[in-house]
Amino acid sequence: MRLLVNLFCRDPERQLAFYHAVLGLPEIVASRSPIFRALGDDRVEIGLNAHAAYALLGLADRAARGETPTPVTAYPTFMLDGPKAVDVACARTTDHGGRILKAPYPTYYGQWQAVLEDPEGHVFRVGSTALPAGVPAATPPWER
Repeated sequence: MRLLVNLFCRDPERQLAFYHAVLGLPEIVASRSPIFRALGDDRVEIGLNAHAAYALLGLADRAARGETPTPVTAYPTFMLDGPKAVDVACARTTDHGGRILKAPYPTYYGQWQAVLEDPEGHVFRVGSTALPAGVPAATPPWER
């Protein structure tokens, strides 16, 4: 099984440039259409749908309205090659119009993670299965 993540976007072209810069994923040019862009590799694919795709998918009644952020009901996590890659993704996020919602931190399960937001308000997480040297895992919340 392979999971593909799709986002509805006001500006798919700008979002393509953002995710390319932050995650280093190439565009999947063969998927390009007037209302769709995609980027990815053999492990992950991110589809970027223009708002016209709401109607195409039978979701016109659920389309985003205006610029108001919608509630976060799901978010993708991109597991990167190490703690340094997480830190680099954070720097690239702010360099390319996104925001850091939660700066890199150690989890209680031994991962280095950050919670980020793209220029259109979609939330995503980047992580690494390793912690930076000398950084211990966090104390589980139920033990604090």
